[in-house]
Amino acid sequence: MKLKRVIIYPKDIQRITGRSERYGRKMIQDIKSHLKKDDHQLVTIYEFSEYSGIDPDLVEQYLD
Repeated sequence: MKLKRVIIYPKDIQRITGRSERYGRKMIQDIKSHLKKDDHQLVTIYEFSEYSGIDPDLVEQYLD
């Protein structure tokens, strides 16, 4: 069984949205702020999916 990655990074958001990596970093900060996460906490693909409205299965396709 292959394990799937659960954390999303700015480079992933860049690939998914077609925007810049800087936009990905900003979006992760916005998600952390929205979810009241600390700076050291990571954002999961499911949190990104819920925030962006993009289906989690579609997001996972970009992470392979």
